[in-house]
Amino acid sequence: MNLKQWILDAADVVFPRQCAVCGRVLGSEEHHVCRACMASMPVTGYHMVDFNPFEQLAEGRVPIEHATAYFFYDKQSPYVRIIHDAKYRNMPKIGRYIAAHAAREIQPSGFFNGIDLIVPVPIHFSKRASRGYNQTEYIARGISDITRIPVINAVRAAHAHNTQTNLNAQQRLKNAQHIYDIHPRHAGQLRHRHILLVDDVVTTGATLLACAEALRAVEGVTVSLFTLAIAHHN
Repeated sequence: MNLKQWILDAADVVFPRQCAVCGRVLGSEEHHVCRACMASMPVTGYHMVDFNPFEQLAEGRVPIEHATAYFFYDKQSPYVRIIHDAKYRNMPKIGRYIAAHAAREIQPSGFFNGIDLIVPVPIHFSKRASRGYNQTEYIARGISDITRIPVINAVRAAHAHNTQTNLNAQQRLKNAQHIYDIHPRHAGQLRHRHILLVDDVVTTGATLLACAEALRAVEGVTVSLFTLAIAHHN
């Protein structure tokens, strides 16, 4: 056993790491989520489904190439803790870890073929200053860790907006309108590129599709979508 592993094992004894989903103490080879919870994760399999519910959500609103989400988001499910840890509890590395795991599973399907750049959905600088990070960037990095597709922060939140959490679908759409634009220094990099737009969770799609609209305004851009989680859409 090397010194680094000895220190990590000692730290686990004093401050045991716990599974984000079930709370069980993690083994030395487990990270963020235990093997049992990873195996039971409510995955969507959308990357294998033609015109899946995520793609239907965008239909008639913003033209996209394809879309997928890794697991289902249910407020009553313990798996929602993954999103909350990444977004609100100063644990964004869990997003990178789960995104890399998802990308590893999805990649053989060809979902990432032809994608040139990965762009995370931004948050306004005031929110980033208070939170200290943008959790969606970590998710984008997790995908890049597996696919080696470059990540650029090309979309910016030009205006702050109220939280979407307690708004209905129509209110979310109105709240997200005209908020996002393209950072001028990145516009040239985007032209005639296929962009994978990445977010943590999609419910109504208001924020994600507003960002997609901003990207689509750049000459020759095509857009695909990936989120770590998605609410059920019947």
